[in-house]
Amino acid sequence: MILVTGGAGFIGSNFVLHWLARHDESVLNLDKLTYAGNPDNLASVADDPRHRFVHGDIRDRSLLAALLFEHRPRAIVHFAAESHVDRSILAPGEFISTNVEGTFALLEAARAYWDGLDQPARAAFRLLHVSTDEVYGSLGPCDPPFTESTAYAPNSPYAASKAGSDHLVRAWCHTYGLPALITNCSNNYGPYQFPEKLIPLMIVNALAGKPLPVYGDGRQVRDWLHVLDHCAALERVLQAGVPGQVYNIGGASEMANIDVVHTLCDVLDRLALKPHSYRAQIEYVADRPGHDRRYAIDATKIHRELGWKPEETFASGIEKTVRWYLAHADWVARVQAGAYRAPLGAAQ
Repeated sequence: MILVTGGAGFIGSNFVLHWLARHDESVLNLDKLTYAGNPDNLASVADDPRHRFVHGDIRDRSLLAALLFEHRPRAIVHFAAESHVDRSILAPGEFISTNVEGTFALLEAARAYWDGLDQPARAAFRLLHVSTDEVYGSLGPCDPPFTESTAYAPNSPYAASKAGSDHLVRAWCHTYGLPALITNCSNNYGPYQFPEKLIPLMIVNALAGKPLPVYGDGRQVRDWLHVLDHCAALERVLQAGVPGQVYNIGGASEMANIDVVHTLCDVLDRLALKPHSYRAQIEYVADRPGHDRRYAIDATKIHRELGWKPEETFASGIEKTVRWYLAHADWVARVQAGAYRAPLGAAQ
């Protein structure tokens, strides 16, 4: 069994579905079910005996200890985090509490559990901490991409909280020997992404006839990674990564935000058959405070050492993503109405 934290969120739920589709090994899924944790994401495995969902908070040390000692997982994959930059600007305390204090609680529970394992189980155990390229700060237009040795320079409360959690994981590995790994990924997109993020927001707003808000001049550059490529990379790191190492995971798809929006509009024009272009709905809005100008990932290390490369280009990945949202209007409607929060959360 593996323990996945935050497994009802966007990347976490995709990872759970990816894992169960490829492995017989069970998943213990711990999620607090905040606004971004959606039980609907896991509907297809609701009756799968290999998937057990637990409604709980990673800051609850007694719960973590009980789960670890009852289920004896061989690995922990740690997704649970507050992750939206705009929300971190408005309410930074939640990000420090979940991302820093929550990771600390998980590390301490994992250390106590790992200390009590027999030697073969101790040697096989892994804790994989999933982080972001935002910890590295912002790049200039001609700067080389981030590598695993790039100095941390976080610029938002979200990025600072993730940097703090990364440092804790590194310290617990170095000081206590806890066999932990860290991954830093670029911007993910794909199925089940909460529609406050750029790509699903643009799709949902476009189809609803609403403005497509673009920050500033729209020339902020990001590297885009399809979420299932990310899941495959995490699976590979868990399988063959070296404890104590950091692996950058990128999609080799740098694009300015406005170019992403234009591409989305063009795909929607073709698939949704609107009589005029969705580009007409684009509106430029005031930039957010401290908006990083460019992120770019150098994923040479994971390519070279673990043999992983993304399968999706941005063109192929965005086409699949738009088609998914067009085919899952019911999922979008439940998210927008908040209906997804009631059934599973109320039953716990």
